[in-house]
Amino acid sequence: MARGQSFGLSASARLALVQRLARRREGQEAQAAADPRGFTAIQNLKDYGLLRDAADALGLESPFFRVHEGRAGARSVTGGRAVINLGSYDYLGLNGDPRLHAAAAEAMTRYGISASASRMVSGERPVHRALEQALAAHYGAEAALVLVSGHATNVTLIGHLMGPRDLILHDAAIHNSCVEGAKLSGARRVPFAHNDLAAAARELKAARRGAQRALVVIEGHYSMDGDVPDLAGFVRLAREHDAWLMVDDAHGLGVVGRTGKGVFEAAGVDPAEVDIWMGTLSKTLCACGGYVAARADLVDWLRHTLPGFVYSVGLPPPLAASAHAALGVLQAEPWRVAKLQANARLFRDLCRTRGLDTGNSAGLGIVPVMVGSSVRAGRICAAVLQRGVNVLPIAFPAVPEGAARLRCFLSAEHEEADLRAAAEALAAAAESVGPAEAGA
Repeated sequence: MARGQSFGLSASARLALVQRLARRREGQEAQAAADPRGFTAIQNLKDYGLLRDAADALGLESPFFRVHEGRAGARSVTGGRAVINLGSYDYLGLNGDPRLHAAAAEAMTRYGISASASRMVSGERPVHRALEQALAAHYGAEAALVLVSGHATNVTLIGHLMGPRDLILHDAAIHNSCVEGAKLSGARRVPFAHNDLAAAARELKAARRGAQRALVVIEGHYSMDGDVPDLAGFVRLAREHDAWLMVDDAHGLGVVGRTGKGVFEAAGVDPAEVDIWMGTLSKTLCACGGYVAARADLVDWLRHTLPGFVYSVGLPPPLAASAHAALGVLQAEPWRVAKLQANARLFRDLCRTRGLDTGNSAGLGIVPVMVGSSVRAGRICAAVLQRGVNVLPIAFPAVPEGAARLRCFLSAEHEEADLRAAAEALAAAAESVGPAEAGA
């Protein structure tokens, strides 16, 4: 067990667990010694094995990689059982929309399934440019570029844009992809307390003088907490210190703002005030991939030099076409955004009235239910699934131990009865598990 982490166990339970893990570890070390070509010398692999062994010793079934036999929407089927689904980010209920399916089918018939190569050499298709033009227009940007992975978009963009003499200031709750990109760049990386503009200002003032260039990175709708930043304040901060501002709006598009344009709409900020917009195609737009929207000179440079774009296959044409269609539906049917936001507020408030802690959720699309220890999160997850609700835990090391949560994604497709039933099931599951772990 990691030092300093109790995972909600009593002292006696921790001692018993440590003893059981020590016995297991002795056997594993002997096995590793007999297999010198194995990978057990990798420390992170050892750490993962320790967590896995601890879960096994505590009788915790992994909630991850469950097979879903149904469409990922407001409802799904897992293990042959119909469930209310709070584990998928189909925010506007478009994953099963026939217009998206038709767009994908038409593109597949015309261009095939795969782009078949890097777009730079032979993979360019008209649907790529159409999607990029629509995204650029949405953000009031001069140009946009789409890539095959949202995570890879942040890694390759930040890693390529910044260098060892630069500074990257980011929210402490920023997505892993941004952190990995910052590490790749070699720039000095300075986190600030989550969603704390004053803390960001102090850190940037202290660190800016010694850096050649500076990049401030925030999210438009934080995926772990469901809250939003003071975008206008961060624009002012970036301008004051001659820094670029980058907003990862992966969970903001289609969710934040009166018509779902994103955090800039909610804040009343001209999107051109943000130097780099990043987002994903896998949330509201129900496809897969990432995008960057910015000034034309930056995007043109990225198109010709960005490693994750130049040396990777182009986005599959059916996904580009369906994402483009989804963006059109978002813009034409703002009632979906209103329904999503109403559902999220209702669910958040239903949870709160049942004594559940929903943190600082703005009630827009993401409602975390804070449960404390990682062990308790796993047990509540299993208990609520038995009550017909699919929701996944976020536990250590993704969040600090003691800050584990069940992260609930809402959809415009959810019915009020589903939300009431889900809130009741969560409250009952939490009560059945109890406030703390008594034994291993």
